[in-house]
Amino acid sequence: MPPLPLFSCSILLILSLYMLETLAISPQLIPVTIITGFLGSGKTTLLNQILQNLNGWKVAVLVNEFGDINIDSQLLIAVDEETIELTNGCICCTINDNLADVVYRLLERRDRLDYLVVETTGVANPLPIALTFLGTELRNMTHLDSIVTVVDVENFTLKEHYASEAALSQITYGDIILLNKTDLVSETTVDAIENQIRDIKEGTRILRSEYGKVPLPLILDVNLAEAGSFPQALAAADLPSNHLNNDGLMSVSFRSDRPFALKKFQQFLDYHLPENVFRAKGILWFVESPKRHIFQLSGKRFTINDSEWESSPKNQMVLIGRKLNPLFLQQMLNNCLTW
Repeated sequence: MPPLPLFSCSILLILSLYMLETLAISPQLIPVTIITGFLGSGKTTLLNQILQNLNGWKVAVLVNEFGDINIDSQLLIAVDEETIELTNGCICCTINDNLADVVYRLLERRDRLDYLVVETTGVANPLPIALTFLGTELRNMTHLDSIVTVVDVENFTLKEHYASEAALSQITYGDIILLNKTDLVSETTVDAIENQIRDIKEGTRILRSEYGKVPLPLILDVNLAEAGSFPQALAAADLPSNHLNNDGLMSVSFRSDRPFALKKFQQFLDYHLPENVFRAKGILWFVESPKRHIFQLSGKRFTINDSEWESSPKNQMVLIGRKLNPLFLQQMLNNCLTW
């Protein structure tokens, strides 16, 4: 088996052409890693790190988003391979049958697949995804290696996670907790968060990272999911039936074939963005620039990065939060457009 590289990254369902010799697990079973984490924690950045550092592995990555515009699929590092996109919605609520179907299709091409990574939405409970592999015939063809939970240490509060059924489940069922964005807070803050998480999940493997950079041997092919009490927890679990409603989470989508005015959009962010919007992302077009702009908002922090358009310019944006007013948000964004 070739050595795993130092860093990891990826998104969507991507099949890479690279070759892998052998894994530590039985060659008859495809190892599966589930990557989860609350909205804006850095799952996409971690997945991109994995794809950049496969070092010869043939890996399929299944990614789903919350909202009816798949922004993340447009932000992936290009890989000249087949791409399969799952239907939108929360993967743990509406995608399990579809997830199993796609995995079966992938397994038909066993000679082109060494590893499977599944990324949940930021509002997903990872337990039903795990049960897809442990509680169906897929257990005879795949091996659940671990659940990796990404935590945004800049925006982490225990109170918020206890208030969210999904966020708490992500930590509860995580075999590996990746404390991400450690460059944005003090070491004392990270230590405090680590202690809080150990109170919730004693004995879990906790790692720290900046920009999702972590040695791959620490998160892939680690055989942690079935080494401890996880199978027993699965067997005893009472699956939540409607965690999105319980959490009060919803998404609002916005599309336009006209560009934004940069000053108007800045005023929207400064004065009209409701506090109950805590995650937003989009591909944006500004009349002042010929570039494609990638917008990411997590908590009160946002970034806008430039790239080149690969298609006709347009605006696409998804806002996620609790008890949002779709008409208000869409009207505010419409007001940012040029006429």
